[in-house]
Amino acid sequence: MKSFLQGVSGQVLGVLSGFDRLMFRGHLRTLMNPHGMNIYCWTNDIRFTDFKSHAQDRTEAVLAAALAEAKRLDRPIEYLPSATARKEDLAQALAKRDGITQGLIGVFTALEPCWSYSVRGHRGRQRLELRRELRKCLHVYHYYQHPVFGRMYARVQTWFPFTVQVGLNGREWLARSLDAAQVPYRRHDNCLTWVKDFAQAQALLDEQLRVNWSSLLDEVRGLVHPAHPQLLGKYRADYYWSLAQSEWATDVVFRDRPALASRYEPWLRFALTSFASPDVLRFLGKKPTAQGHVNGHFAGEVLSDLGHRVDGMRIKHCVGKNSVKMYDKASGVVLRVPAAASRSAGSSRSASASSWSRQPCAKSSSMVRSRSAKG
Repeated sequence: MKSFLQGVSGQVLGVLSGFDRLMFRGHLRTLMNPHGMNIYCWTNDIRFTDFKSHAQDRTEAVLAAALAEAKRLDRPIEYLPSATARKEDLAQALAKRDGITQGLIGVFTALEPCWSYSVRGHRGRQRLELRRELRKCLHVYHYYQHPVFGRMYARVQTWFPFTVQVGLNGREWLARSLDAAQVPYRRHDNCLTWVKDFAQAQALLDEQLRVNWSSLLDEVRGLVHPAHPQLLGKYRADYYWSLAQSEWATDVVFRDRPALASRYEPWLRFALTSFASPDVLRFLGKKPTAQGHVNGHFAGEVLSDLGHRVDGMRIKHCVGKNSVKMYDKASGVVLRVPAAASRSAGSSRSASASSWSRQPCAKSSSMVRSRSAKG
């Protein structure tokens, strides 16, 4: 980074590195398998013949409690017929329309796939049993202007095992922290185009690595899923939080658009033509051989993709669910380099902030080069 900044000396206002997108999942781990559900039913004296009606009753309790606060505050509750609807955009429009700067923005519900349980007959054993199956159930999304995290959401699955998902943005969180510290800044979407004190802003980003995630996420869970403490009867289970998706982004803030534009095209060309598969694999955590070649046991592929965005062009190197990208933002004054990676979920009760992950990368129609890892 030092050599890079020396090459653009006098053209850069500052650099910020930290979390961008974060998505956590909370699970009742002992209910994530049929054995745990059997113990739950035994603890609460629930026969398998009564499980369907019991599960419906628990779903109604979860839904009623999840919607109670929105009804009390007279905030919108909207059913979305399509699970692919842009909930973030809808929430942002609601907040702008109603002037919501803190608190609940609104609630959306949608039918989405989930893992849940059904009672099935076992022909060989000639008895009923619980089976974990991929099904569809109602999910409840709460969107908030949180006093610490800024705009965020939390999703509750209304069927067993009642998984909770929390999504927030590190740059949104940073903006709230700067407001609290009374540090002036200018913002474009989810990036900062100027900060009076970049060193203090970076220090606030670094503080995000030292929070008690379990405590913060349990607090959010209490807002969106208040039925949990009494929901499971005599059975006791706490939520276990893991980091499901994340992006770590470095933003280089230039003085003006020409300062970045004059350099950006050569950087794109260099990023596309100068990195072979072993280079990308090494950066994304796949160790090459001693000779610098792709390990023979690796059976995936490396994709290098040059694509169009609303603001301009971006380059992406992708290995399965892991990727590193580069693109310009904020009308061409911010160079962003986000890294996204995946690790096994659930490695720490405290939801380790250093675990990176994201959704699988989609192949772009504008792909200009695709090489298998063997090539």
